[in-house]
Amino acid sequence: MYIFGVTGKSGTGKSTFSKLLSEKYINYKIVNIDKLGHLALKEETVLNGLTKEFGIGILNTDGSINRKKLGEFVFLNSTNMDYLTELTWGFMEKEINIILDNNNTNVVILEWILLPTVELWNKCDTKILLHSDDLERKNKVLERDNVSEEYFNKRDNSSVDYSTYHFDYIIKNNYIDDELELIVHNIYNELSLPKED
Repeated sequence: MYIFGVTGKSGTGKSTFSKLLSEKYINYKIVNIDKLGHLALKEETVLNGLTKEFGIGILNTDGSINRKKLGEFVFLNSTNMDYLTELTWGFMEKEINIILDNNNTNVVILEWILLPTVELWNKCDTKILLHSDDLERKNKVLERDNVSEEYFNKRDNSSVDYSTYHFDYIIKNNYIDDELELIVHNIYNELSLPKED
């Protein structure tokens, strides 16, 4: 099993890139780790821990976690972010290991903003960073996530300093489909992996 690690700030096109890359292979699995984080917020121990720490104001009317309200607490405070990570990462790591241990595909693509900060990063055979023009990226995220510019800035400022990590490929995404497809095609040709017929 060959593992790609795809990372980058919000709005850099990680999911688009991962989909394009996956289409090159017959037998693959994309793991969007952020979605596992969303599932973790539904776990009773996580939900109880977060409401105890931050209050019931972070809840929706149905009792579920409102991620935007939670973000107001964690994106400006590294201690709060550490607390959230401590609560959720155990569940997320367990789910990832289940996927990897029970996976019979040739290629796995792990996709996550925080991927370089966890031990899982060391399992990645090829490590890819996506980046893009900050203004374009911000406008994309504001529209996609329906968040304010202030919220975006808080979230973005709490992100990873990717310059301290090793990458096999650093890709600038100009949001031009043909350009990104060509980049994916070139990576695909450079690597000796099982290819489609």
